[in-house]
Amino acid sequence: MPPAPERIRALIPAGGTGRRLGDVRPKQYLDLGGRTMLEWSVARLLERSWISQVLVVCAPDDPQAQTLFENVDRVLVMPRGGATRRDTVLGGLRALREREPDCDGDWILVHDAARPGVGAIELDRLRAVLMGAEDTPPPDCALLAVPVADTVKRARPGSAEVAETLDRTELWLAQTPQAGRVGALIAALEAKSDATDEASAIEAAGGRVRLVEGSSSNFKVTTRADLEQMRQRLEAR
Repeated sequence: MPPAPERIRALIPAGGTGRRLGDVRPKQYLDLGGRTMLEWSVARLLERSWISQVLVVCAPDDPQAQTLFENVDRVLVMPRGGATRRDTVLGGLRALREREPDCDGDWILVHDAARPGVGAIELDRLRAVLMGAEDTPPPDCALLAVPVADTVKRARPGSAEVAETLDRTELWLAQTPQAGRVGALIAALEAKSDATDEASAIEAAGGRVRLVEGSSSNFKVTTRADLEQMRQRLEAR
C-alpha cells in the first residue's frame, strides 16, 4: 500500500488582547469589510484544500471565536490561549495531542490572526518545501519571509544615534505561517519559554529552518494605517 499522505493542519493563536489599535475589542475581532480580521485569516487558510483543519486557539473566557466558527467545516476552536503567543500556541498543540495522540508527525502551520493578506501562491510555495520538493529530507521548520529591501541601521543603546549600518544582503523579515511537526514544535516551545515565534524555538533546539519567499501583501496589522491599508487590499480582491 502507498504511504498515507502527510497531514497538514493550521493553527491561529487568537488569545491576545491586541489593543494597540485603540479599540475596546481585541485586534482579531476588528471589522474588515463585513468580516472580522480573524475570519479573513481563517478563510485564507481554508481556501487551500490540502490544509485538513484550522485550529483557532482563543482565550478560555472568549465566547466570540466559538460563535464565529461553530458552523464552519474544518475549523476547530480551542479555548486554550495563554498570556503570550508562545503559551497560546503551546496550549493549542497540547490540546490537539490530547485529542489525537498520533498527531506528533503532522505538520502544523502557525499563522497570525493579524495577517489576513496571506496569498495562495505563498501558501502553496510553503507546502512544496514541507513536502520535500526542494530539500530532501525536508527542513524541521519552514516559514514565509521577505528579504530586507531597505538600508538597516543599528542604534547605540538608549539613543537614536547610529552605531553602524548593517549588511542587509543576508537579512529577512519573518512572516507567518511558520511550520513545524507537532511533536517537535511542542518540545521546542516547552524548552524555550521566551520564544517570540515558532522558528526561533526550533532553531534554538538545533533544528534546520528554511526561509520561503513570501509577499509584501502578507504584512501584520499593528496600526490604524495598517488596518486601512489591509481593508483596501481585501476590498480590491
